[in-house]
Amino acid sequence: MSIEYSLTHSPQKHVESTLQVDNYPASLRTPRACFVTLTIHDNLRGCIGSLEAEQLLIIDVIQNARKAAFFDPRFPPVTLTELTKLRIQLSVLSQPQAMNFTSEPDLLRQIQPGVDGLILEDINHRATFLPSVWDTLPDAVSFLQHLKQKAGFSTDYWSNTIKCARYTVNSF
Repeated sequence: MSIEYSLTHSPQKHVESTLQVDNYPASLRTPRACFVTLTIHDNLRGCIGSLEAEQLLIIDVIQNARKAAFFDPRFPPVTLTELTKLRIQLSVLSQPQAMNFTSEPDLLRQIQPGVDGLILEDINHRATFLPSVWDTLPDAVSFLQHLKQKAGFSTDYWSNTIKCARYTVNSF
């Protein structure tokens, strides 16, 4: 809805300004964080999201859909001709839970492949992988190594100040 609206209206006018929030189910009117992933023919076309629940889910979905379509720095903006080809996946995140670990092997033992999304933080760097990334990185070692690279670290980077949190998602 927000992608089509942005393509057919002025980019300065956002669909949420016309939204009647009370018309939506209560589950969409609660604060939740989400990611919106766009694909065309199974190829990533954009993915933007929030890690913390800072606004109503309906607003987070609308804003992240627009950002994924038009502001993901890895891709040019979605065009009107691509609109009918887009597959839109919504991932609603649980509240991230801080993990306690004493070493990288300890962290690796705690990660639940296929279940956990992870947030990795250290020295002003932060990155996340949604649980769907397990489809392409099915073991914990490669999952963590690629997540470190996404955060700007080498695959063998480790520090005693690394923080990790896990979350799950409901995908639609």
